[in-house]
Amino acid sequence: MSIVSRTRPGRNVNLALIGATGAVGSVMRDIVSTREDIWGEIRLVASPRSAGKVLRVRGEDVVVQALAPEVFDGIDIAIFDVPDEVSAVWVPIAAERGAIAIDKSGTFRMQPDVPLVVPEVNPLDARDRPRGIISTPNCTTLSMMAAIGALHAEYTLTELVVASYQAVSGAGVAGSARLYDEVEALAGDRTIGQAAGDVRKALANKLPAESPFPAPIAFNVVPWAGSLKDDGWNSEELKLRNESRKILGIPDLKVSATCVRVPVITTHSLAVHARFEREITVADAHRVLEAAPTVVLMDDPANGVYPTPLDVVGTDPTYVGRIRQAIDFPNTLDLFVCGDNLRKGAALNAAEIAELVAAEL
Repeated sequence: MSIVSRTRPGRNVNLALIGATGAVGSVMRDIVSTREDIWGEIRLVASPRSAGKVLRVRGEDVVVQALAPEVFDGIDIAIFDVPDEVSAVWVPIAAERGAIAIDKSGTFRMQPDVPLVVPEVNPLDARDRPRGIISTPNCTTLSMMAAIGALHAEYTLTELVVASYQAVSGAGVAGSARLYDEVEALAGDRTIGQAAGDVRKALANKLPAESPFPAPIAFNVVPWAGSLKDDGWNSEELKLRNESRKILGIPDLKVSATCVRVPVITTHSLAVHARFEREITVADAHRVLEAAPTVVLMDDPANGVYPTPLDVVGTDPTYVGRIRQAIDFPNTLDLFVCGDNLRKGAALNAAEIAELVAAEL
């Protein structure tokens, strides 16, 4: 099977995108096509059912290959966007065959010999990869990490309390499709949402019962994301806690999170209550965040300026607004953060890590 490649002067770094046909995979193809072109061959890989498809990347038609050991031959960097159980099998195979594997699943994130990297926060960790594997965090963690990392670097974070408002695309293509289907099914009925259970009844008459969400998502918020863990916590909440500790290098960081699914297609939002070791003012936060290269400050509430998902979707930075000094808590700020969960929250962070690694090869 032929794969399109370009000839470039000097060292060509060959890249494989595993899971290239999925929601994040399509964003990844766009990102590597529009950022600085440092790649030799770009190889697209997916499940056997997607093999043979022709997709555009970097302005060229590329045939998708089925995931198999030989697809990693000649590959320098492989970016994985596949389920945990697939990563568990194939990421080590890619590393054994000489590729540096960048994995977006949760499989390796908390393993002590695998770095968990956000380039703005801990870029040097990408060099310490004894197993040839680098992990990238969950999209919820990533949506706030550039901003929180910048503030921590100067004022030393000690506590985080976070409420997330997570877009349905965080549940994959099926999540977005379900919200669209529910909105379409309920559109035009102005009596909906005024009696307990009426939305459920209306949807039961029009849509299949199977849904990525445990409750209707249209006209609703659902205080649940991920899977059930001990003591009533869900997996998204524990990821946010554990990943923040590892990325920031604060193993005893106090973190409490409540993760909520909201009827937004793409872009996660977070209300963050952050306590620091040193005194910090709103002016201090503005200064730090304005200097952070991948953060956009939108903080003028008197004039209606603050980030919302509709302002942020399709863009790469982390957007921050509603910065307030907590009235009853010393050295503490409250702020609102938005980040596109498919771009910086997934594909872009992996691409930025790949670029860091490619510069070393």
